Order: sequence, then structure tokens, then C-alpha cells
Amino acid sequence: MSKRVIISGGGTGGHIYPAIAIASALQQKHPDLEVLFVGALGKMEMEKVPRAGYNIIGLPIVGIKRELSVSNLAFPFKLVDSLLKAKKVIRDFKPDVAVGVGGFASGPLLMMASLAGIPTLIQEQNSYAGITNKLLSRKASTICVAYPGMESFFSKEKIRLLGNPVRSDIVNVSSKRKEALLHFKLNEGMKTLFVMGGSLGARSINESINAGLNQLVDAGYQILWQTGKTYIDTAQATIAGLGTGLVKAFDFIYTMDLAYAIADVVVSRAGALSVSELCLAAKPSILVPYPAASEDHQTKNALTLVEQDAAILIKDSKAKQELVPAALELLNDIAKQEDLKINIRKLARPTAAEDIAEEVLKLIR
Repeated sequence: MSKRVIISGGGTGGHIYPAIAIASALQQKHPDLEVLFVGALGKMEMEKVPRAGYNIIGLPIVGIKRELSVSNLAFPFKLVDSLLKAKKVIRDFKPDVAVGVGGFASGPLLMMASLAGIPTLIQEQNSYAGITNKLLSRKASTICVAYPGMESFFSKEKIRLLGNPVRSDIVNVSSKRKEALLHFKLNEGMKTLFVMGGSLGARSINESINAGLNQLVDAGYQILWQTGKTYIDTAQATIAGLGTGLVKAFDFIYTMDLAYAIADVVVSRAGALSVSELCLAAKPSILVPYPAASEDHQTKNALTLVEQDAAILIKDSKAKQELVPAALELLNDIAKQEDLKINIRKLARPTAAEDIAEEVLKLIR
């Protein structure tokens, strides 16, 4: 009988894409291994996971809003419903191991897996562990982390420092530059600023870039811009007003390898996945951490790079004043770009997905 693994979690690309990378690494090692994903209904994993070729079951779990909200009253009922559904999924699928990557669904699924005596593995992507993973870690067999110093959150004996799994196509992106220029219809002889706010977009980054587009274009740069769904219409209207072909905006970019290939400088949030991809792609980066992320973990992620002179940090509250000037300065400073490239490359862990998959297989054995 083939072995079976459940992978649970999601909510953002920062949880979903590492999960898919782990699943892919597992199946490369054992093609007959069965993988089932468990996500949260209405969240982006319900679209992205099937697109990657995997089956997914949705739980009705939601998060608790920090401010007073009527929707919080439904949380206990949705939690109980999710726990019961997770129990049924485990009973029906009979996994040998359950893996949690963070996000709403990982809590109920890993909790019920632990109660059923199934070994569990947590993959913590950030430099500051979330509440759910801290609770789940008590019963977890193995905890894979991306940053050193996580003993303050988890039992030292369980920790494996392996990095964050990212899409394998991001390795050696420089060889794809010509393909990327054709794909995005951009110019060979111009430097490119790649702007992304994460899978859901980023208001402060979008508004700052929107206000400074003419400065960037007038300075002789071209821009590739992932806006998120809520800002694409505004971005397209500004671009139309400029009457230039030097700015290409998309609500979401699926060919991230090509986006990195074309980028001379990247502006990004500091989610765990983005940071890990930037390390692997070795791109000079300006990070604008999302301040409302739980425990301000994006700022902590960014600071681990800044302390190694591997990235530049702009506070979200200062983005409108400082982001475009910082981008222009870095685009014009070849020596600084090279320093950042060298230092960020040192932090890359290109075999993270394979190493985490091996830890999953150890629990099966």
C-alpha cells in the first residue's frame, strides 16, 4: 500500500507555495506517495493547489479579528465544525504523516492528527513563530525552521534548520533573461524595477509606486508591477495616462521565475516566502514589511537580511516619502547592487524542499 501524507495550511502565497514545493519534493523521491491538501474554504489555496495538480479539501475555519467584530462570534462554531471535518478527513484518508505549513487550516488538522496518534511535522517559515505553531509544537515530532534562534519558541531537540522551500524554477534565473524580456514585452537595454506586494498586493507599496511612476520612467527605467487584484484598475489607469510601454502591471504573476530573471532591483514585502525567493534569486532588494503581520514578523524577517547588509528596509509608514527615492538611488548604484547580491546569496538554502521532504519520510519510516 502506498504511503500517504496530508499537508495543511494556506491563506497566503507564503504558506501555499512552500507546501506545494514540499509535496513536489516528496513525489520526486517517491512517485507512488499520495498527497492530500487541507485548506480553509474561501482562501486562495482552494484555487492555487488544484492549479498545481493536487487535491484539496476545505475546512470552514476562520481567524479571529483583532478588533471587535460580530464575525468573531461565529469562530467557536466554525472551529468545532472544522475539528470534526478534520477528524473525518484523517479517518478517511489514513495519512502516515500530517504536515502543517501555517495558516488557518493547519491548526484543526494537526490537532486531530496528533490526537489520532499520527506523527506531525511543522514547517515554520518566519523568524517569529505564530501562536498556532507554538501550540501545535508541543505534540509535533519535528519542527523545520528557516531562521536560527528559534529555540525561544520550540523545543531544541525537535528543530531542524533547513530554510524555506521555494519553487525550484527560481534557481539560476539569470539564464532566463531573454525569455523574460519577450514574455513581458520589455526592453533589452533598460534596467528593470520589479515591484511586488505579495500574492494579495500591498497598499503602501502600490500607492508609492503609483505616485512615482513618472519619476521612474523619466529616469530611464522600466517597471514590472504585481499589484494584487484590488489595485490593478488604478495602476492601469495611471499607466494609460502616462502613455508609455515601459510599465507592465499585472494583478498576479504566475511566472515568477521570469519576473526575477528580468529584475535588476526588487521592491517587496518581507513575507517568509518572498525573502527566501529573493535569497535564492540573489536580487538587490528594498523590503517594505507589512506592519500588521502577526507579531510584526515581516519586520523581523527583513532585519535578518539588513543585519547582513543583504537588503534595504523602508518602513511602511515612510514608504510614500522614501520608497521611490530609494529605488532610484539603488537602480543607479551598481556597486551597492553587487554588494547586496553577494550578501543575500549567502543566505539562500536551495535544497530546503528536498531536506524537509526527507524529514517527512523519516517520520513515515
